[in-house]
Amino acid sequence: MSRVFLSGSIRGGRRLVETYRLMADVMLSAGVEVLSEHVARETVFDDERGMSEQEIFMKDVGGIHQCDCLVAEVSVHSIGVGYEICYAVGLEKPVLCVYERDSNISAMVLGNKGVVVQSYTDPDELRQIVQGFVGSVESGGHVSKKVENTG
Repeated sequence: MSRVFLSGSIRGGRRLVETYRLMADVMLSAGVEVLSEHVARETVFDDERGMSEQEIFMKDVGGIHQCDCLVAEVSVHSIGVGYEICYAVGLEKPVLCVYERDSNISAMVLGNKGVVVQSYTDPDELRQIVQGFVGSVESGGHVSKKVENTG
């Protein structure tokens, strides 16, 4: 069973929490362990209440070390998500960054050849992208570096 670290904005804004839930559900239904499933919960702030900033950092970094790949939703700008992506790339983990088509995405994500970047227009397309990436990582296959820059 593969282990995936799901990265999505928490303090930068929770507008896409339903999208994070969809992504987690897609991975869980494929038999993948989602190490950071809390990102997809409405209760994430309650879940982290009582934890220090350092404890949150250590938990997330530990999850990235344990994962087989990282899947990030990057439509909502978040320093934490960017940090997690960079950390995973530094560990040479496969990284998928997805975003809503027509979003204003950082050149630091779009220009990074160490990550797979794909836009989506609807939940079905997002589901296919996530399933394809996770399936490729799980099978040990080549992960496409498809980049769609709408800018």
